[in-house]
Amino acid sequence: MKQKKLLYTGKAKSVFKTDEKGTLIVEFRDDITAFDGGKKDTLKNKGSYNANVSAYFFSYLEKNGVKTHFVRMLDEKRMVVRELSMIPLEVIVRNLAAGSIVRNYPFKEGTPLKPPVIVIDYKDDSRHDPMLNDELIVALKLATPAELKKIKEIALKINTLLVKLVAKQGITLVDFKLEFGRQGKTVYLGDEISMDSMRLWDKKTGESLDKDVYRFNKGDVMATYNRVAARITKKAKPAAAKKKTTKAAVPKKAAKKPGKR
Repeated sequence: MKQKKLLYTGKAKSVFKTDEKGTLIVEFRDDITAFDGGKKDTLKNKGSYNANVSAYFFSYLEKNGVKTHFVRMLDEKRMVVRELSMIPLEVIVRNLAAGSIVRNYPFKEGTPLKPPVIVIDYKDDSRHDPMLNDELIVALKLATPAELKKIKEIALKINTLLVKLVAKQGITLVDFKLEFGRQGKTVYLGDEISMDSMRLWDKKTGESLDKDVYRFNKGDVMATYNRVAARITKKAKPAAAKKKTTKAAVPKKAAKKPGKR
C-alpha cells in the first residue's frame, strides 16, 4: 500500500489517500492540545501510544460485533482504515459525572450515572462543539432518526464492552467520545478510542490516566500514557521526554472548559 495525497490535518491526526480504493491511512502525530488549541505540545511517542491503544480497542470491538473503520496497522503510528463519510457528531458516553457535566449541571464529581448518559455535540470548533438534541440533529440533516437510534445503540454496546475490559486492568471508564461515519448505508465507528478521547481513573487511587493529566498539569503526561497503554494492551515503549513545546496563554474561561468533556 502506498500513502498518497494528504486529505485532512486535525489537531493530532493526519489522513491520507492511498492507492487502494476505499481505504485511507490515518497517522497519529505526537501533537497534543487542550482548551480549543490554547495549549499545545509535541510529545515523543504520544502518537504511537494512542494508535496502538486505538487498534487494540478496535480489534476487540470488531471481535464482539461492532463494525469499525479499522483495517490494520502499517507501523507504530499509521493505521489503515475504511474510507467513511464522517457524521459531524461527537457522541459522549458518561458513566460517572465529571468534566463539563459537573460544571453545567448539579452533579457531584464521581456520581454514578445509571443508566449511562449519552450527550451528543455538534463537531464544529468554530462554534465550540455545541450540544445537540435529537430534534436538532434531524433538522440539521446530520443523521436520520434510524441512524441516530443505531448510533446510540452502538455507543451503549461499546460502553458495556469497554467498561468490562478496562475494569480487568483496575481502570474505571468514566466517560469517552466516539465518532461515526457511513460507508454506503452502513454506519461504522471511526476516529480513535484512546487516552485523548477517554476519561480513565485508577480504581484504587482515583488517579487520572488520560488527557486530563495534560490539561491540568497533573504529572508526567507521557509516563502516564505509557503506563495506561501497558495496562490496556500489555505492551508499551519507554516513556520519552518532550520533543518541543508551543504553549499559548489559556484564557480563564477556556481553562474551565476541558475540551467539552
